[in-house]
Amino acid sequence: MSTATVNVGDALPPFAIDSVSPDAMREWSVFLADPNPIHLDVEVVKAKGLGDKRINQGPINVAYMMNMLMAAFPGCRIEAMDSKFLDNVYEGDRVVASGTVTAVEGNRVSCEFTLDVDGRGTVNAGTATILI
Repeated sequence: MSTATVNVGDALPPFAIDSVSPDAMREWSVFLADPNPIHLDVEVVKAKGLGDKRINQGPINVAYMMNMLMAAFPGCRIEAMDSKFLDNVYEGDRVVASGTVTAVEGNRVSCEFTLDVDGRGTVNAGTATILI
């Protein structure tokens, strides 16, 4: 995709995960060297008063948004990205990453994006600069 075909206000194609997998959380715990039991054990989540489902790791949520950006701009490079965690993502949640182009300058495209959970709204929001 070239910047000639990208315009301010363009919506980026959404990237959806139909059901956040506790198996993926377990695998990511190894990959991230993050054995925090809130990602692995429902009883720990309950004991901490954080709900009754395992909580997805933050880096996985960021990866969903990065996947959305990379799919929207194949072959691009994410030059800068910043996001804010607003709520947890739990096992079984359906999440959708989406975004909008906010600026186009040369081969740089700026975007705003969100990660939304069906039924609960935005759980992460941020901005990115993409080099095409």
